[in-house]
Amino acid sequence: MFIRTESFQQFIRSYPIVTTILALQFGLWLIFALPIPLIQLGHDHLVGFNYGVATGEWWRLVTPIFLHGSLTHILFNSMSLFLFAPALEHLLGKVRFLIIYLGAGFIGNLGTYWVEPLEYVHVGASGAIFGLFGVYLYLVLFKPHMMDRGNSQVILTILAVSVIMTFVNSNINIMAHLFGLIGGMLLAPLTLFFHSKKRRY
Repeated sequence: MFIRTESFQQFIRSYPIVTTILALQFGLWLIFALPIPLIQLGHDHLVGFNYGVATGEWWRLVTPIFLHGSLTHILFNSMSLFLFAPALEHLLGKVRFLIIYLGAGFIGNLGTYWVEPLEYVHVGASGAIFGLFGVYLYLVLFKPHMMDRGNSQVILTILAVSVIMTFVNSNINIMAHLFGLIGGMLLAPLTLFFHSKKRRY
C-alpha cells in the first residue's frame, strides 16, 4: 500500500492528481527561487500571511499549500506525498482525493489564521498532508474493514511520530498540522459515504 513499485510512466498514469501536485509544487519552488524582484513580489502575495487574510486576501488560505521555504522542506513534503497519497487517490478517485487534499489544507490554513497572530507568515503542504493522515485515521477507527492490520499499524505509528515531531521541531506550523488532521477526519466520511465496502488495503 505504501511501497511504490511502479515505473515513472506507470506512476503518472495511475496517480495523475498526485503527479500534478508534485510537479506544481516543484515548479513553483524553482520559479520562486529565482532572485528576480518581480517574481519575489509574486511569491510574497501568495504565501500564508494572516494580516493579508484579514484584509480580504482569501487566496492566502489556499496558495501556501503549494509553496515551500527550502529544498529540505519541499523534499520532505514531496516524499510524504509520494508514499502516502497514491493509495488514497486510488481509493477515493481523482475528484474526491483533490477535495480532501485542498479541503484539509484550507482548514489547516484557516486554523492558522484563527489561532496565530496577524503577523504570522507560513508556507507548506503539511496541513494538506496531515489531512491525508486524517483520512487514514478515520479508516483505522471507523472503517477497519477497509485496511488490513499491518497497514493500520503503519499509519498509527507514522502519525504518532509525526505529531510528536510537530511539537519537537522548530519552525513548524503546529496549527496547520493539527487543523489539517482534523479537517481530513471531518471530510473523510463525506468522501467515503458512497464508497464500496469491498475494497480493502
